[in-house]
Amino acid sequence: MERKSVSVHVRMVGKIEYDETRLGYITAWVPGRIDKLYVDFTGVSVHQGEPMVSLYSPQLMTAQSELIEAIRTANNLKRGKISSIKTTARQTITAAREKLRLLGLSGKQITEIIRRGRPSDHMTILSPMSGIVIRKNALEGMYVKTGTRIYTIADLSWVWAKLDAYESDIVWIRKGQKVEFQTEAYPGETFKGEITFIDPFINPKTRTVKVRVNVPNKDSKLKPEMFVHALVKAPISAAAKALVASPDEATKFPFVIPASAPLITGKRAVVYVAVSGQKGTFEGREIVLGPRAGDYYLVLSGLQEGERVVTNGNFKIDSSLQIQAKPSMMSPGGGGGGGGHMQHGGMSMARKETGTKSPAMEIPAAFAHQIEKLLDAYRNISGSVQAGDLTEIRESFKKFGIALDSVNMNLLSGHPHMVWMELAMLMRNDSVIGGNAKDPEEAKEALFSLKKHMNRIRSQFNVSLSRAQQSKAHNHAGNSGDHSR
Repeated sequence: MERKSVSVHVRMVGKIEYDETRLGYITAWVPGRIDKLYVDFTGVSVHQGEPMVSLYSPQLMTAQSELIEAIRTANNLKRGKISSIKTTARQTITAAREKLRLLGLSGKQITEIIRRGRPSDHMTILSPMSGIVIRKNALEGMYVKTGTRIYTIADLSWVWAKLDAYESDIVWIRKGQKVEFQTEAYPGETFKGEITFIDPFINPKTRTVKVRVNVPNKDSKLKPEMFVHALVKAPISAAAKALVASPDEATKFPFVIPASAPLITGKRAVVYVAVSGQKGTFEGREIVLGPRAGDYYLVLSGLQEGERVVTNGNFKIDSSLQIQAKPSMMSPGGGGGGGGHMQHGGMSMARKETGTKSPAMEIPAAFAHQIEKLLDAYRNISGSVQAGDLTEIRESFKKFGIALDSVNMNLLSGHPHMVWMELAMLMRNDSVIGGNAKDPEEAKEALFSLKKHMNRIRSQFNVSLSRAQQSKAHNHAGNSGDHSR
């Protein structure tokens, strides 16, 4: 097992749409009659400042007359000596110019009116932006009111790709992630964009959520309504969370194993680990897997960094164990309890199978006292699961894991030590699953699995201690000091 940069591949479909932030509208700023449309049909490319509409408007003519009259009055007062009157005249000119601007005339058009010195009963509406005319809502000769939309213009230098993400994939999608997609029109060509928005709600009919991607379109190859097939490669952190960018020094790579290594049945996953110092010997071990990321699985619990696992031939090892009635993926109990080792080629297990129930093993009183504390943590899990509060459930499982890690297994030796190592591994997996449960039902399943392992502890280790024995065990544990596991 190693730390490695991996990513989850999320595939989505969708279509190209207009960038709503790059849409412009040409409307009538004053009531009047359309005498001429300079663009007769949609799809025409226009440039900013280009004439679009010639509009007859008596109201606009009145506003122009007010400006011309204000300028004429100000000129007549230049030789006057009363400064307040001059100031008022200048303010009137400013107000008249502002009124024309608010009616939709540009500064250049207002200057032309002043130069001409007479009003015009027509105004020319100019394009506010460069783009493509995508809608034409008026005809020549129509009378329009203030606010009537005449044209809609779209800047297609940038477009949106609106993608549909399945509900189960939402966890891997983040704002800022890069997206690659292809279209039917340009086979083999890949376009790139960036996720800028994820809808805060799910479509109740399709059970999908809309993901918006901003895409540059300088060559105008992408057309609105084109269908696209997109791919997001979401980098995964060590905590099995999706990232915007690949992990760095501050965010460690996750632990992974090749996808061919684990044998998976239901919710169980088993790998065969090479036993250190024993060439050709492998140990079956149950682990907790995270999500699959390409050719790898994330490992949440059950393996240590640097341990070597079987990636090819693991089914052969497992089937050999089944033939010998020994613990395997399909038969965890095998011909008896506990785990074991197997020599490569199907040789005998290192542990003998008796086929009878093992008697309770003798264990030190100090170790029995530690198990009692573990049982208390287990009872807390049972209580929190019954209460149904998911936050408390997760916390109780995590506290159980802490209690499990504090057990000093160096107090055991020989066969009891091996049995405890197996049980500790299984219970640690249960605590990880319960501590990350998505809902109370998943927590109940983890508790059910943990209950079986706790029952094995009760049957294989004598934990029915009297108060005096518990006190003695406590004192013994205090005198023995702390030991590393």
